[in-house]
Amino acid sequence: MSENWTFVCATAQLLPGESTVAWDGDTAILVVNYDGDYYAMEDKCSHEDFELSAGKFDGDEATIECVLHGAKFDVRDGRALCAPAYEPVVKFPVKVDDVGIWTRDDRE
Repeated sequence: MSENWTFVCATAQLLPGESTVAWDGDTAILVVNYDGDYYAMEDKCSHEDFELSAGKFDGDEATIECVLHGAKFDVRDGRALCAPAYEPVVKFPVKVDDVGIWTRDDRE
């Protein structure tokens, strides 16, 4: 498990309803600000290997929609909300400090 955190951005650069992508090695991580709370998940639809960041993050509903086939995911826990996706998206930890927002790929 990686103990190295990847800097995402300053908190002022990711306002509520906005999203950005950070890279931890070869892993693209989508980071969103939902109502002042930050969530991170792999930037890959669990239905098909396609970037979730290309889709629309709904800052009111806490969902992201994959533009490829319309699968939706809850950004708070990664669960799939509708077909064609049935598996959740991989979630990653987020920490916030005086410098900004951090995340990491914590898979083995």
